[in-house]
Amino acid sequence: MSQNHAPVSSPQALPASLSRWLLGAGLASLLLRLWIALTFPISGDEAFFYWWGVYPDWGYSDHPPMVGWLIALMRGTLGDSIGSIRLPAVLLPLGLGAALWWALKPLDRVRAAWAVLLFWLAPLNWLYAIITTDTPLIFWSVLSVAALMRAEQRPRLDRAAHGLYALSGVFLGCAFLSKYFSVVLGLSYLAYFLLYRRERLAGLALLVACALPGPAINMAYNLSHGWSNIMFNVYNRNQAEQFEWRKPLLYVGMMAYLITPVALWLAVKHRQALIAAARSRRLLACLVVVPLLFFALLSAKKVIGLHWVLSFYPFGFAYLAFALPADTLKTCAKGLAVFAGLHVLVVAGLYMTTLGSWRSAKIYPQIVRSIKTADILRQASSPGVVLMADSYTAASIYGFERHQYMPVFGVGKFHARQDDMLVDFSLYQGKTVRVITPDKPEPEEFQPYFDHVAVLDFMQDGVPFYLVEGTGFNYPAYRTGVLGVAFRQFYNIPAWLPMTGCPFCERYCGQVRCPR
Repeated sequence: MSQNHAPVSSPQALPASLSRWLLGAGLASLLLRLWIALTFPISGDEAFFYWWGVYPDWGYSDHPPMVGWLIALMRGTLGDSIGSIRLPAVLLPLGLGAALWWALKPLDRVRAAWAVLLFWLAPLNWLYAIITTDTPLIFWSVLSVAALMRAEQRPRLDRAAHGLYALSGVFLGCAFLSKYFSVVLGLSYLAYFLLYRRERLAGLALLVACALPGPAINMAYNLSHGWSNIMFNVYNRNQAEQFEWRKPLLYVGMMAYLITPVALWLAVKHRQALIAAARSRRLLACLVVVPLLFFALLSAKKVIGLHWVLSFYPFGFAYLAFALPADTLKTCAKGLAVFAGLHVLVVAGLYMTTLGSWRSAKIYPQIVRSIKTADILRQASSPGVVLMADSYTAASIYGFERHQYMPVFGVGKFHARQDDMLVDFSLYQGKTVRVITPDKPEPEEFQPYFDHVAVLDFMQDGVPFYLVEGTGFNYPAYRTGVLGVAFRQFYNIPAWLPMTGCPFCERYCGQVRCPR
């Protein structure tokens, strides 16, 4: 019998101790996330995505637009502050817990509550307070799954079931507009329906139809913007990748950490129960197994980022809550609480340090840049001088502090190429430019692009910073020596991909597709 036709249990009262656990974990973790959000310096990625919210669009250089829309919404409603743009991340675990509860409570209220609690006790949910592309991806993915679970619990394909399948599709489309990893969620759905629910393929078809506006919006954007998302995610970031044993080993280690030691130990100890649960909780099983296998295969060539798997993270704890023997769930919760507590102690220890405590650390220059940003900019600025940086992380952090977009001088990397959309370097022709760099520069690398080049330096809290001051910026030389290299490296767009626009190409050569 499928989980979808299993008898729905009568309402159960939650044990008072479980309710107290939920209240305590939810409130304590919320307060810690809020504290981190209000006090921790902005990260490079956050500062980069911040500008997506300043310039709302249908898409951006690396990813679809949802995080930019979210930041624009927060800026417009709660103000232009680090607290307002991080608020969605602070509230995210509460929203995910509510979605899990709504999806699972018709099956078993007590185990659904355990699912929420185990997820809330995972250390990441105590520390996750930064806004990234993964924030909306996780949110919409879990909402899509929750709606699908409720649809699958309907005994008949009635009007309510159709509405839930449609809602799941809309949420999946929003997840696609957040990040392409939503495709893995779609693969999980496909595996589930083909393996176990072929009689409900009409529901899957409705789900897919309602999800299509998301990919359609992204397709239209890519057509008119040189396929920037495809070039980044499919081509440019993967060119040098090859198999290394360390990559799958890192993936295994990362997953062991995310699952947490106690949950992993209980899963191994009660593996027969987990296998048996896969027969009755087939959708949950697919949501766990398919992503695990997908990323395991991908790890043969790619280092899997911890954040890549987070949109599937809640389902692992939900599966444990429904699969483990009931008398082990409290043990699991206690182990998770201890593991989370260790992380909280580490965070508390970090907050008790001072800037001077990190002087011998390798990352001390980056810490100074993040904490003393305003002081660095005061030393680097000069009237009539255009400030730039040598990397997108530095440029984004400096720009966030100045409330003014800061370009990156140089070819840059395959990621974070928002300059290609926003910056017209011809506007700087003849101007004086200062490039902030943490490393001692070689003047000859800059001389072809200026009439005169000088290297200045200053100290900030014991860290040297350098300024390459170029007077008389020579745009034609920069176009040839820098933008030309960027074009050849990052805009090798396959000829079979049709294009209606490409901001970088149009600025570089005056055409939608530049001759090579």
